Amino acid sequence: MVDYLNLAKTYQTPLYVYDLAHITDKFCAIKDAFRARKSLICYALKANSNLSIIHHLATLGSGADCVSIGEVKRALKAGIPKYKIIFSGVGKSDSEIAQAIESDILFLNVESEAELKRIEHLAQSAKKPARISVRVNPNIDPKTHPYISTGLHENKFGVDIEQAKSMYIFAKNSPHLEAVGIHFHIGSQLTELEPLKQAAQKIAELAHSLLALKIDLKFFDVGGGIGIRYSDESLIDPYQYAQAILGALYGLDLTIICEPGRFLVGESGVLLTSVLYEKHNGKKRFVIVDAAMNDLMRPALYNATHKIECVYRASQDTKESLCDVVGPICESSDFLAKDISLPPLCAGDVLMIKNAGAYGMSMASNYNTRLKPAEVAHIGGDVRLIKHRESIEDLIKDEALLLQEHRSKGAQ
Repeated sequence: MVDYLNLAKTYQTPLYVYDLAHITDKFCAIKDAFRARKSLICYALKANSNLSIIHHLATLGSGADCVSIGEVKRALKAGIPKYKIIFSGVGKSDSEIAQAIESDILFLNVESEAELKRIEHLAQSAKKPARISVRVNPNIDPKTHPYISTGLHENKFGVDIEQAKSMYIFAKNSPHLEAVGIHFHIGSQLTELEPLKQAAQKIAELAHSLLALKIDLKFFDVGGGIGIRYSDESLIDPYQYAQAILGALYGLDLTIICEPGRFLVGESGVLLTSVLYEKHNGKKRFVIVDAAMNDLMRPALYNATHKIECVYRASQDTKESLCDVVGPICESSDFLAKDISLPPLCAGDVLMIKNAGAYGMSMASNYNTRLKPAEVAHIGGDVRLIKHRESIEDLIKDEALLLQEHRSKGAQ
């Protein structure tokens, strides 16, 4: 049993806390679901890019799905082998592409014809063939929040099937490109299996036609996106998920790549926050806490729901009433929950915001010159600080040069 109150006292709040054993369980669940076939689970670093979490997954055999060269470097530093690293993303710069080719990672997921030609040019300059996979947009509605939908033609991601075919033929005819995989990803926080099944079947049909053209594919990358329960969502069972993918791949001897992020780390993390005070505007009750939208962006960005529980409170009054839990930032969108039922709270009480392990710290900012929180991880009773609380000195150390120059001139 984790003593969250002691963690809050020891490391102060706001504070992210992660359960590494839970991450292990989730990784094993998705890996075991694909045990009947060759598979590679590539953790999506965008969900939570703390080096200690990536390293923990590396020890379990995980690969990495990266969307910047910075994430590629994080993966390598944390111990992910280069042959298990994928570089995805719509807007890769020439510098990023060149570094990825030089790093000799598994492959780059290509998002457009223009990007494919840039990769070819840079591979030619490097005198090193670039392994690629094309991200195909199957035009399937993922039934999720529009901001995290990625598989429709109205989304910026991937290319349609006809474009994909021409790109694979281009790659086959280029001595500087090696097409080794095919990829799709229709969205995040998916709670229905049918869209995934439809997408897999569409892309599997394309893979069959490419193999008939003697394009030697080796990997079938199904992306990630399996949802977790924030409130009352239905969940996709990992076994049923795998069966849907395997059914679509009938007759294809390809290694399956799966890119879970939220599924692995989302439920492992909580954000601890302390109550500053309560405030009433007429009949409206606000609980003001020391965490804010810069610490956990999801409620403000997606109107996302996170359950909130009391870790400690001084009052013995158990009568609950509706309230908004809000932070100190000067924006009306700075809320962590709206219209939830909580008992009376006062300064020093501690709340837990649940299922905050994904897209919490990785989306944190310094808006209002707020300092990013510390992060701790625990496993088997062992608690470790895995990122210290940011200081004002950390935040401004790269901004002081011009100020120092002016001060030096003034002293003269």
